[in-house]
Amino acid sequence: MKSCGVTLVTATSFCDEGKKMAAGKMSGESKEESLSLTAEEEEVLGGLDSRLFGFVRLQEDGAKTKTLLGKAVRCYESLILKAEGKVDSDFFCQLGHFNLLLEDYPKALSAYQRYYNLQPDYWKNAVFLYGLGLVYFYYNAFHWAIKAFQEVLYVDPSFCRAKEIHLRLGLMFKVNTDYNSSLKHFQLALIDCHPCTLSKVEIQFHIAHLYETQKKYHFAKEAYEQLLQTENLPAQVKATILQQLGWMHHNVDLLGDRATKESYAIQYLQKSLEADPNSGQCWYFLGRCYSSIGKVQDAFISYRQSIDKSEASADTWCSIGVLYQQQNQPMDALQAYICAVQLDHGHAAAWMDLGTLYESCSQPQDAIKCYLNATRCKSCTNTSTLAGRIKFLQAQLCNLPQSSLQNKTKLLPSIEEAWSLPIPAELTSRQGAMNTAQQASKTHHPKTEPVLGLSQTPILQQPLPVQMIPSSQVDGLSSPVKKKRTSSPIKHLEQLHANKDNLNPAQKLMLEQLENHFVSMQQGLHKGQSSHLSGPTDEQPSFSTGPVQYLQAASVGIQKQIGHGTLSSNSVTQGAALNHLSSHIATSGGQQGTTFTKESQPSGNRSLVPETSRHTGDISNGCAVVKGLSNHVQQLTVESVCDPNHGNCTSPNLLSNSPHISPSLIGKASDSVGTGAYDKTSNIYPAIHTKTNNSITSSPSSVVFTTIPFSKSTEQTTSHSVGSINSPQNRLHTINREGLENIQSSKKPDSPIINLKSDPQIIPSMSVSIYSSSTEVLKACRNLGNNGLSNSPIFFDKCPPPRPPMSPYPPLPKDKLNPPTPSIYLENKRDAFFPPLHQFCTNPKNPVTVIRGLAGALKLDLGLFSTKTLVEANNEHMVEVRTQLLQPADENWDPTGTKKIWHCESNRSHTTIAKYAQYQASSFQESLREENEKRMQHKDYSDNESTSSDISGKRRKGPFKTIKFGTNIDLSDDKKWKLQLHELTKLPAFVRVVSAGNLLSHLGHSILGMNTVQLYMKVPGSRTPGHQENNNFCSVNINIGPGDCEWFVVPEDYWGVLNDFCEKNNLNFLMSSWWPNLEDLYEANVPVYRFIQRPGDLVWINAGTVHWVQAIGWCNNIAWNVGPLTACQYKLAVERYEWNKLQSVKSVVPMVHLSWNMARNIKVSNPKLFEMIKYCLLKVLKQCQTLREALITAGKEVIWHGRTNDEPAHYCSICEVEVFDLLFVTNESNSQKTYIVHCQDCARKTSRNLDNFVVLEQYKMEDLMQVYDQFTLVSEISMFLQYHPPLLDIAP
Repeated sequence: MKSCGVTLVTATSFCDEGKKMAAGKMSGESKEESLSLTAEEEEVLGGLDSRLFGFVRLQEDGAKTKTLLGKAVRCYESLILKAEGKVDSDFFCQLGHFNLLLEDYPKALSAYQRYYNLQPDYWKNAVFLYGLGLVYFYYNAFHWAIKAFQEVLYVDPSFCRAKEIHLRLGLMFKVNTDYNSSLKHFQLALIDCHPCTLSKVEIQFHIAHLYETQKKYHFAKEAYEQLLQTENLPAQVKATILQQLGWMHHNVDLLGDRATKESYAIQYLQKSLEADPNSGQCWYFLGRCYSSIGKVQDAFISYRQSIDKSEASADTWCSIGVLYQQQNQPMDALQAYICAVQLDHGHAAAWMDLGTLYESCSQPQDAIKCYLNATRCKSCTNTSTLAGRIKFLQAQLCNLPQSSLQNKTKLLPSIEEAWSLPIPAELTSRQGAMNTAQQASKTHHPKTEPVLGLSQTPILQQPLPVQMIPSSQVDGLSSPVKKKRTSSPIKHLEQLHANKDNLNPAQKLMLEQLENHFVSMQQGLHKGQSSHLSGPTDEQPSFSTGPVQYLQAASVGIQKQIGHGTLSSNSVTQGAALNHLSSHIATSGGQQGTTFTKESQPSGNRSLVPETSRHTGDISNGCAVVKGLSNHVQQLTVESVCDPNHGNCTSPNLLSNSPHISPSLIGKASDSVGTGAYDKTSNIYPAIHTKTNNSITSSPSSVVFTTIPFSKSTEQTTSHSVGSINSPQNRLHTINREGLENIQSSKKPDSPIINLKSDPQIIPSMSVSIYSSSTEVLKACRNLGNNGLSNSPIFFDKCPPPRPPMSPYPPLPKDKLNPPTPSIYLENKRDAFFPPLHQFCTNPKNPVTVIRGLAGALKLDLGLFSTKTLVEANNEHMVEVRTQLLQPADENWDPTGTKKIWHCESNRSHTTIAKYAQYQASSFQESLREENEKRMQHKDYSDNESTSSDISGKRRKGPFKTIKFGTNIDLSDDKKWKLQLHELTKLPAFVRVVSAGNLLSHLGHSILGMNTVQLYMKVPGSRTPGHQENNNFCSVNINIGPGDCEWFVVPEDYWGVLNDFCEKNNLNFLMSSWWPNLEDLYEANVPVYRFIQRPGDLVWINAGTVHWVQAIGWCNNIAWNVGPLTACQYKLAVERYEWNKLQSVKSVVPMVHLSWNMARNIKVSNPKLFEMIKYCLLKVLKQCQTLREALITAGKEVIWHGRTNDEPAHYCSICEVEVFDLLFVTNESNSQKTYIVHCQDCARKTSRNLDNFVVLEQYKMEDLMQVYDQFTLVSEISMFLQYHPPLLDIAP
């Protein structure tokens, strides 16, 4: 890692020079002196960067540091202004750090943006990426913060703030409902002994709550109770744990009978209130418990306490309304419900309860209006039930005479009249206090009460730069976090307009932008708004549109209740709990009322900026507010985090067009930016950014460019980018594409006037090449210190972190989106072994090939894989079962059948072959009975053709039938499955499970399902969800029959588009279960191959192809993976290896181990394949030698361990990266011979000096050197002669 620090001596000297130049313009010496930095100040500033964020106190005892930072910012801004922007990029990076430490987030964002634009290899700067991630985290832009933090860990796995990053990643994945990823990062944070902004018990609390959110209630209960046993447990943590236990007992039926549960719930909540009597949420929970057991008076007291202790909550008022209604006090209930919906117009439960109240009072017209409003709420989960109720009431109204409706006395005011009723005094006083506090916070930005989250100043009224979120992006958004209603931005606009004459320049600029934004908002309001009730909706601003850039802090109540009295047991449990994150989610203190979703627009033209959205009301994503925790700020010496070995930071793109940006950063003009640069959006964090030759002019602001989305090449970009994207200097070099083979350096912008770069300490990795001998490689690695990372990238140093590819450009026309599937029809064995068949299948232009009639041509006995034979052979063999919903193959609906989704229900269990065979047979018999019944019904009603056709043509949309899919049945045991495996040796060599030309055959050990055979037993509707094969290897699938399967296939080039769709739908592309919506794909111009696989057909899935499969009939399939010996296959495999590392996902194929085995066993004649393998060997050889020398220098003994035959490759037991040669094993594990392996980074996180570890060596360096030297490029002629020696005709 290179250093990102600015040489402050040079900076100061330039400041002094600037003072002389400006002497004529400045009226006094004091101004000049204020811009100069003393030597002592320079020394202090040299150790301040983003790594100190959260670990220094600027508001309390750090006033001197705060003053110094402010002075440094003014000095830097003055310098940049005088140099007209032509300064070294490190100035902007350091300026971003200073503003971040001062918590001036807009300016930090702007400075980081400028650094990104000026620095071609920004991604090498881990400190920059970390600072950028913190800024995004502050704005709750989780999608972008995750990417920044992941890149930090990728470029510098030993980063000193890795624990903090894992903590924040855990929190963000928790909000995004990616619970497996969240748990992994929390556990990684837990084992790290470095300092962090949360204590160990607080991280353990988040893990316990994660179990609760996943409905693993017994795990959660056990974890909570274990935490309560912790000595010296902080009172606030204790109160929160007790609150969660109480709420779980109230909601979860699994925890006992109702009376016992409620008794425990009340006890836990009362103990929680003893620890923290000011928890409004706990008082609310207690009121709910009292209400459920009929203690009405106690419930009212608790609700009143909740209102007094916290902000007015729609949930509380709705519950009060339920109590009043139960006590037969309809007018009081009406008033409470009205309070609830006025506080939160999207509160579906309150609207439903209000409709029920009107219906009970025989006012169906008002009830219909309330039910309609409920159906429009995003949190509404029973829309179909409400729709039926509305139809019933409308039918009743039609049957009643109009006179009776007009003359009937109303028990309650109409909904329009009720909306204008005076609000109760307790609500108005509470709201008044809240509004006063919010107004005060606009000026002072005080810290909120500490919560069980990360301590950092919250956003409050802090606006995100206006241009970052256009109003067109806010429609139809959803958020996983429960949000509180905040004061309307329209009111903010009115306040600014009313005080127009008294505004400062920044406020005037804000007013102007708000007015412009309001005009555009008015043009883009939802058309459906006009259909809302005239009373309530006229009073309320639109929640899904409007100027949402003003993200306000909000204290979070619990999630909306769905029906209150009839609330489902699990709905509020999670609602209670997730608040630890969502209440003050970010270290930014997070505007708990607002989060960001993924891109709302698919494919290449999507916006790259985060989106805000209102709460969905999904109770499962609620939270428990925790207040009163001590501030988790830790005092560290500057020196402790300024180790040059940690390198510095680099970042993605940020836009400096914010109203909060210093004039010195905005500059005079931006003529070099194209006119269309900001037409669509202002993109804050594109991972790759093009730089044109004219990127820097005399204007400081001209370094602000338009941004390019994550892509494998900038050739695939939209027409809104600036400059010639296809020009050579703009070609991007990612791991994903041609940058792999052709590494070329980007053209640097015009040289700045001042170059403040310090000479970086870089490992001389390029001093040797793949053509150097192993001796030269080792010589270059000597005396480098601890710079070799065990899990550093195994591809080119110049490549940035891997990115998903952009959709190919130009897009395909709509008539090309259903291409014909490449198919080969075999007639005999000779056709099957014809060499062009192999070449056709492995051609990258063919994402899939169907080989028809293979079984017949080769006379394969498919009966050996039939259900009957399998039961006879091994009836107790284990079967993994996936429980799914029976749906049409080209559609995927939610369980209620109301909307199409990407998430595919697929729950795991296990059974045996015999039991699944019984299920398979009974399913077939049941289908026959249903078919006979339909046939009889059709016969009975044959005289009514229209009725018959309507029934047959009507597609069922839930509730769906449940089916079971038998998957991942292991056939690797050649003793159990000898006949079956022998039959497969009849196949051509290129599709066999084992062959010399199959890379996976050179692993030296088995990977189940990859280099071994797996069987699948199916009933109609069984689904293999969308995926790419492990590490992008090819796959072979043969349908045994008797039924067919339907396949959907997307070329590898488009996996980035599908990854975007998964992120948009809160799904993990690599780990989640998803079924693409074909309409989404066609709209994004993604081609889909669609075909039927019949019995005896072989489907060849080429490297990286995305596919998903559904069984049409009852059938079995067999499948395995193949690795053709091609450059394309190896490249795609390593790309996925690196992408998995970035995503913290284990790579099933150990590519380093495989590469060394390939070098031992295979002669390579393909130059590209040879270069990639050889470079991998070079990198690993350097890493091993460098790490070995660092350990020896530190006095750590390396113990010879060796390897056994068929020993699998090793992975870190903590982070799951591959560990090669040097294994870090705990002393206890070593003594017990269990050998639990750690990578170097995880070992040092657990034990800084490795005192608790022994280092085991598996390969002698001499052996690795020999393999490296002997692996050379072989000519094709010599390869041919080696395998086909010529027949010499010798004359007598």
